[in-house]
Amino acid sequence: MSEQTYSIGELSKEFDITPRSIRFYEEQGLLAPERAGQSRIYNKKDRVRLKLILRGKRLGFSLAETKTLFELYDSHQSSRIQLEEMLRMTHEKRAIMKQQMEDIQMLMNELNDVELRCKEELSELTKGV
Repeated sequence: MSEQTYSIGELSKEFDITPRSIRFYEEQGLLAPERAGQSRIYNKKDRVRLKLILRGKRLGFSLAETKTLFELYDSHQSSRIQLEEMLRMTHEKRAIMKQQMEDIQMLMNELNDVELRCKEELSELTKGV
């Protein structure tokens, strides 16, 4: 029984990304499809990795971080090391996002203050007219 394979077009449609994006991930060493002449042939592992790459991007992980996780997975029989690294990276991302949220809230407060001052000044100016 042969393993299911996918073309670059099938994967790009399934994940709603361009074939160029998939080729870029390959250039970065994140995917390693087989070749049949000029055609790329992706297997189930490549499909899963592509799904993980896109999920990692949504979560704010860099391609280098994703590649590190893939390398840990490929080089260790146990997933313990990979899971520990993923936890470390998750904690780091959470701290960065928390700081970004605090920064955004501070900016929102400043914008609210500016808006209030503008409205008050505008109100004063229109009273005199």
